[in-house]
Amino acid sequence: MEFPNHPPRPTTYPPKSQSLVEFPTSPQLILGEQILHFGHPQHPLYQVELSDLFTCSGCKEYGSGKRLICQQCNFQLHEFCGFASQQLNTHPLHIHHQLLFASKPVKGGILKSKCDVCGKSAKGYMFRCNACSYQMHPCCAMLSNEINISVHPHPLKILPAMSSPNGDPGFVCGECNRAKRSGRVFRCTVCEYHLHAVCAKNMVNGLLANGFKGVEKPSMLGTAARLASQVIIEFIGGLIEGIGEGVGEAFIQSIARGRPRRPPTPS
Repeated sequence: MEFPNHPPRPTTYPPKSQSLVEFPTSPQLILGEQILHFGHPQHPLYQVELSDLFTCSGCKEYGSGKRLICQQCNFQLHEFCGFASQQLNTHPLHIHHQLLFASKPVKGGILKSKCDVCGKSAKGYMFRCNACSYQMHPCCAMLSNEINISVHPHPLKILPAMSSPNGDPGFVCGECNRAKRSGRVFRCTVCEYHLHAVCAKNMVNGLLANGFKGVEKPSMLGTAARLASQVIIEFIGGLIEGIGEGVGEAFIQSIARGRPRRPPTPS
């Protein structure tokens, strides 16, 4: 599902590299356009596709696969966060009111602000309703009231929000094999297959496709994302600044040191 009312794409520049770069024993990168984004105005972002785990600098959620990335620092965005509309006039999961894009979460109060779809905390970019305070992550906005997924042959429809989330749901999720989890739930229209919305979003943000099942502890995932991002940033910087002599050696040495060097600032 794509965002409705999509705005014009951000300012772009001609790419410095060809469409595909391959490097032995390294991730494959698909280098596309350079993009200027309001969330990171000091440097352009590149469209790439990588299989490593990362934390989106916009919504603060995990992701893998397609993204926008800065070659000079650790700023990375999901594509759906980077190209998010300023407003969603209608959305299947919230049909009564308009949703507006917000770059920062709501502050104040004892309880943390949460996404009304997946139930996870709102830490960054969100779509928010000013009329009733309903909100969702940009990733969750990619879901609909009915979805089709590759791991199940039948359509899944979203169930009404549970009035008593602490009760026994009476099912086990077909993806994570757990019963109780925060957020909404999808159910098969043909059989009794159920899927948590938080598990469905992992099929949108690239985690499932790249082998991340979400079984690790959040702290471990966060550490893995940060380490992977540091290595990838230097690698991309080396490729863009000058593909060829010495890039592979610098990449290997950086991994061995465990703390990659910052790529030189373009002159």
